[in-house]
Amino acid sequence: MAKTKAKAKTKTKKKQSAKSAGKRIYPLLPLKDIVVFPQMVVPLIVGREKSIRAIENAIIQDNLIFLVSQKSVEEEDPGQKDIYRVGTLAKVIQILKMPDGTIKVLVESIERMRIKSYTGEESFFQVVAEPVKPVYKINLELKAMMRSVMGLFERYIELNPRIPTEIAPSVSEVDDPELLLDRVAAHLLIKTSEKQKLLDIVSTKTRLEKVTKILTSEIDILEIEKDISGKVRQQIEKTQKNFYLNEQLKAIERELGKEDFYSEEIRVLERKIKRAKMSKPAHERAIEELTKLERMMPSSPEATVVRNYIDWLIDLPWSKKTKDNLNIDNAQQILDQDHYGLKDPKERILEYLAVKKLSKKMQGPILCLVGPPGVGKTSLAKSVARAMGRKFTKMSLGGVRDEAEIRGHRRTYIGSLPGRILQHLKRAKSRNPVFLLDEVDKMTADFRGDPSSALLEVLDPEQNSEFADHYIEIPFDLSDVFFITTANLQYSIHPTLLDRMEVIRIPGYTEWEKLTIATRYLIPKQLKANGLKPQNIAFTRDALLSIIRQYTREAGLRNLEREISKVFRKAARKMASEKTWKKITVGVNQLEKYLGPQKYYDLELDVEPSPGGAHGLAWTQFGGEVLNIETLVMPGKGRLVLTGQLGDVMQESAQAALSYIRSRDSQYGLSPDLFKDYDIHLHVPEGQTPKDGPSAGAAMMVSMLSAATCIPLKSDIVMTGEITLRGNILPVGGIKEKALAGHRYGIRKIIIPAKNKSDLADIPARIRKECEFICVEKIDDVIEHVFTEKFKTATKRKPRAAAKRKQKSARKKR
Repeated sequence: MAKTKAKAKTKTKKKQSAKSAGKRIYPLLPLKDIVVFPQMVVPLIVGREKSIRAIENAIIQDNLIFLVSQKSVEEEDPGQKDIYRVGTLAKVIQILKMPDGTIKVLVESIERMRIKSYTGEESFFQVVAEPVKPVYKINLELKAMMRSVMGLFERYIELNPRIPTEIAPSVSEVDDPELLLDRVAAHLLIKTSEKQKLLDIVSTKTRLEKVTKILTSEIDILEIEKDISGKVRQQIEKTQKNFYLNEQLKAIERELGKEDFYSEEIRVLERKIKRAKMSKPAHERAIEELTKLERMMPSSPEATVVRNYIDWLIDLPWSKKTKDNLNIDNAQQILDQDHYGLKDPKERILEYLAVKKLSKKMQGPILCLVGPPGVGKTSLAKSVARAMGRKFTKMSLGGVRDEAEIRGHRRTYIGSLPGRILQHLKRAKSRNPVFLLDEVDKMTADFRGDPSSALLEVLDPEQNSEFADHYIEIPFDLSDVFFITTANLQYSIHPTLLDRMEVIRIPGYTEWEKLTIATRYLIPKQLKANGLKPQNIAFTRDALLSIIRQYTREAGLRNLEREISKVFRKAARKMASEKTWKKITVGVNQLEKYLGPQKYYDLELDVEPSPGGAHGLAWTQFGGEVLNIETLVMPGKGRLVLTGQLGDVMQESAQAALSYIRSRDSQYGLSPDLFKDYDIHLHVPEGQTPKDGPSAGAAMMVSMLSAATCIPLKSDIVMTGEITLRGNILPVGGIKEKALAGHRYGIRKIIIPAKNKSDLADIPARIRKECEFICVEKIDDVIEHVFTEKFKTATKRKPRAAAKRKQKSARKKR
């Protein structure tokens, strides 16, 4: 308190001493990129907090504020060293607060002043300033210099179109040299630092000399610019003259039977247009543009734009088509050669070929192959093209965010081009290729438009017969194109775009399918890629299974192919460095030598499971996964703690599961005090991996119930299903992927919702045979299967004990 009072006294003394010395204290407003001279009325936009407080302080006092320029425009919070010393005292005439928080101020500058010292509050600058008194004496020399400045300024206004001519009379009528200099300097289009130098100079004669020098230099520059502008105008007139003369020359040459190179080029384009077999609107437009091109100069930029446009019209496959191979048996054989499994996609493609064979007029389908990475979506599209005898083209949509990528650029500048749809058709040289639109779920939108919406016209069978590209501006028929799209996640696709497509899911491969694919396709492919032959190296069946189980964990095949390639590369290096070579047989024991320690371990099932441990099933974009769910009950205040990066849906499922248990505490032999005096902590390991989705409600409920009753669950069973507050089990998605995951981890009992029973038909017959699928409708059915007999015995005994405790407490209250 003492220090604060001392500071206040010091400030008061400073102010009193300043006023006593005849110097006033003014709030300071730093200006960016502007110098205000005396006798100017200037509007200012103020946005910085310090500056706004300075203006508010000026209005409270006497509307006077000190304006001074800062040295660097980029400095957002200037200090004393960043501000010039000489500025102008100004009066605030008008103030207007803007909606964005800034202030618009109209000020009238009064006189030049110099900062003597800084004082006042830290929230804004306050300065002690004194007037700058000019030093001059009116004589003949000074008057001559004033007339020279006036004459130069009038010439400067004539040459500079950015300065209004009305300013000249206001300058020519001035008798005071300082006022003349201030008005001239305010309208000079020079750097801020140069204007500040003019404001700093005290001697009027020196200021006149400085302004004269600046005006002379600026006039010289403006005269050179005027001269250059005149030459350019003359050149344009000369170009136009040459154009007319060239046209006359062409006419004379035609009369003499001679033609130049440009005329020959026009004739070549005309012949190409006739051979292109365009549609009628395209042919008419091409002839129209060709006529326009004939009238242009060959070297003009517009001629280049027109010539490129005609080339695009010629090169597009308006009528070029490949003949379809509609032999169903041949297509079946090719698809089976290239891919193992994938029953649903193959059947749909064969159905399309059959209908195409019977009905000649059929719109191309739009298939959407949805599945994890590496399951063969792109290679399946290539096989479709090979089976049908069509050209294949692929367009990746990952990261595309510009609508012009689909619809093209408008023909308004030299670098404009058609969209990538027509570019790929030109490259394919066919109007009916198999067109793969890869990663349709990874498109984004920004200020340049929404490519998903632009793609609607391409994929809609009712619209794509007249697809309009912005560059071509003529409808192009896309109805014969066989569009196939791919995506990893269906919910990421634009809903209206998804409505145009027929979704075919490719969930992933079982271990046996991967083993077969590795033997038939991947190993021969990688042997050839690494320069090896089957007699050089081979895998045992158990080694391939170990790679699939212990070195890869995916729905697709990419990592499996990488690991096989890694073994072959090491073998190739060994073969290249040794003179003698024996065939290598890679077994399970050699895998660590080639691939290092195993990367994945099977789920460890407890021999003697502990209370609170449960196994759930989840779906991810990489296939199905088994979730370990753990629950602990510990002394606390009745809180539910959820960890393991659980999403909103899983958190709500956990809350619903706990509410269901609390509503039936007596049925399960639980004391009501359990939920008041104890905390329940539910954790899903691998916390770095985000988890969400309505699939783990049942598993979380039995995990909590197991922890609360201290009775463990059976360890050889997994489950999926969502729970309601009434104990119903709701259906979930991804049953096939989840069943594959449970089987991959060696679990043979799988609980699923009863309403998902129809999904069992999608699961491979081998897995259905080896696993037991238990269909449940209520959570009580789940409890019956996952708990041991110990739970049933305990829950029969404990409710009686709980009832007795309630009777005791009721008697005490009476």
